[in-house]
Amino acid sequence: MQANISTMDTEAPPVPQARPQGCTNFKLRQLMRRVATHYDAEMAQCGLKTTQYSLLSHVLKLGPIRPGDLAVAMKMDASTLTRNLRPLVDAGWVTLEAGADARSRLVHITDAGRDKRAQAQRHWKAAQLGLNETLGVERVMALHALVDDSLALLAALPAQEAGHDE
Repeated sequence: MQANISTMDTEAPPVPQARPQGCTNFKLRQLMRRVATHYDAEMAQCGLKTTQYSLLSHVLKLGPIRPGDLAVAMKMDASTLTRNLRPLVDAGWVTLEAGADARSRLVHITDAGRDKRAQAQRHWKAAQLGLNETLGVERVMALHALVDDSLALLAALPAQEAGHDE
């Protein structure tokens, strides 16, 4: 019994399939908490939370807008939007005014809201530049691309599985 040495030399051993270790949800939440803490520390200097800055930015860009449409644009459910709008209304940065009919309302940004958003934008930019410096611009760009691609793939999931809360 003689082994065919030439065949044995050319066959590579099977490569084990690489698999993620740990829980993807947990890892993403860890990253999100660290990134949120970084942004929140900067935004706190102007008296806003990052979610409030995002909301002001969306109302400025899209408004006047119906709350339901704003929730869809921000990929959050209506109850989360209502909860996040309340402090902005109380502060006088946005208003809820009558819409086209008696049952509809529109979210408007006020002049004070525009001023607050402009002030906050400087702090947001400082937070973004700090993150770019810490992680490196290439890594941040790669992270954005990976998140965008992942969101596009997950868009095929039913809404109750994909989730829309913030």
